[in-house]
Amino acid sequence: MIIGNKVLDFEKNAYIMGILNITPDSFSDGGEYFDVQNALEKALEMESEGASIIDIGGESTRPGAIFVEADVELKRIIEPIKILTNNVNLPISVDTYKGVVAEAVIKAGASMINDIMGLQGDKRLGEVVAYYQVPICVMMNRRIMETTGDILKDLDKFMMFSLNLAKEFGIKEEKIIVDPGIGFGISANDSFRLINNIGYLKKFGRPILLGASRKRIVWETLKVKPKEGIAGTLATTAIGVFNGANIIRVHDVKENVDCARLAKEILNNK
Repeated sequence: MIIGNKVLDFEKNAYIMGILNITPDSFSDGGEYFDVQNALEKALEMESEGASIIDIGGESTRPGAIFVEADVELKRIIEPIKILTNNVNLPISVDTYKGVVAEAVIKAGASMINDIMGLQGDKRLGEVVAYYQVPICVMMNRRIMETTGDILKDLDKFMMFSLNLAKEFGIKEEKIIVDPGIGFGISANDSFRLINNIGYLKKFGRPILLGASRKRIVWETLKVKPKEGIAGTLATTAIGVFNGANIIRVHDVKENVDCARLAKEILNNK
């Protein structure tokens, strides 16, 4: 798969997507990268540590987070995207579900959209992605669906609907990544079940992204603060790679690069 200037070989490698939240209220790093220079330094650090993609977010999506209007979201992220595009040799993904934001950031240099609504939110977003033909990560969001009571049945139902929408919008199949949506309206037990069964998504024939970094399932289970959840995140990374995840979205790049690399090396030498 090609994302920006990167060719990703999912047969050989599992890749790390570094998280760069430019928000005041994200659950573990809110406010740290509001300053453009701080954001650039963090992006350069993630690049040096082995990240393959940087995922920028301008609106927190944690439970209870305050909705952010598109103009506020763009004010937070548009300048950092322009600067990172010119200074960091990695594709930039943007975590947004708003079509107007998606179009603006693609024009500013972003190479990918990461949609937590799985194309089931703003119709304009699907139209923008189809028009510019950039890759998109389609995430299951259990907060916005009527559930069946079974997490794998919900995953199947949500993804089938989202991928049909993608086809209707004209988004090419080879541009799509799928994400089970760990923590989005999902209990700890169901999140663990999803990680154990992430390979279930292979039926859709698309690369799989796992995002469990520092989430509630990690720090509540281990009874630590979110920033102290590196070891727990590494457990989800290793098990995720073993079960078929291709891209791992994380806050702590270096440790997860090493973890994913070794997990993949073990798998490739059965």
